[in-house]
Amino acid sequence: MELPPYRDTWEDSDPHANFKQDVRNYTAANPLPTLEGLSGATGIPVECLVRYILVKWAASCSEALMAMEPVVFQQMQSHIDTAEAEDSDAARLQAYHAVKSMIGWLRSGLQQLSAEEPPA
Repeated sequence: MELPPYRDTWEDSDPHANFKQDVRNYTAANPLPTLEGLSGATGIPVECLVRYILVKWAASCSEALMAMEPVVFQQMQSHIDTAEAEDSDAARLQAYHAVKSMIGWLRSGLQQLSAEEPPA
């Protein structure tokens, strides 16, 4: 199984720049040695562990929406505080787009859940 690191570049204005930077940071390390060790210790195939991790991560969006961990509020509040400190329409618009993007990420988890619900 190949899991290449993400090494792309993007414009500062890219609405997904923060996420792309996060992906770049986390994919710099090779997770396979750890997963292979865990597989050897548990008997669970590496591919199943990768699927588990992906599903767990994807589900965390819905969990965050339900639990609203303080970090979500802190991040949203930080965007608002920065905009208010700058006291400009441009800063407020930038904060709006940042918070809108965060809400979209949270909402995507709900949409995925509703798409997976079996018909009644």
